[in-house]
Amino acid sequence: MTFGHWGFSWTGLVFSALLIAPNLFWTKNKPRGYSAAGEDRRLLVLERVGEAGTLCAALFFRDTDPGPWSGWSLWLVASAVLMLLYECWWVRYFKSGKELTDFYSSFLGVPLAGATLPVGAFLLLGIYARLIPLLFFTLVLGVGHIGIHLQHRRALERPGG
Repeated sequence: MTFGHWGFSWTGLVFSALLIAPNLFWTKNKPRGYSAAGEDRRLLVLERVGEAGTLCAALFFRDTDPGPWSGWSLWLVASAVLMLLYECWWVRYFKSGKELTDFYSSFLGVPLAGATLPVGAFLLLGIYARLIPLLFFTLVLGVGHIGIHLQHRRALERPGG
């Protein structure tokens, strides 16, 4: 594990673009009845800090870029697979009726896939890079982002939710 080596990461740029692009499109395609009202402020702070830290660590530490192929490279492959599944989840969402249940859905057995797949992808990228800042901020992001999605999903499951 390392605290990283400064430098621009093309892998970080690709992962960041794959994360941000569908979210920008989502702003015009929110599910019917969506509201951020009532979200736990502590989770929101963790989510925002995690988002900023994760994106910065992925972009500005060159450790996330591929090196010579080895068994360790399978972490990068697994990370890319999770990011690809995340994109597939978005395609399914955008083709759906855009209901709250669509947004907080599972995908291929992954619960709350819109939150867990990108967190998992960046976590595996951090493991591949052996990059402590990326691992730390991804865990912070995971607690906030998955926590907020879980809060919304539980509200949907309540009677009258």
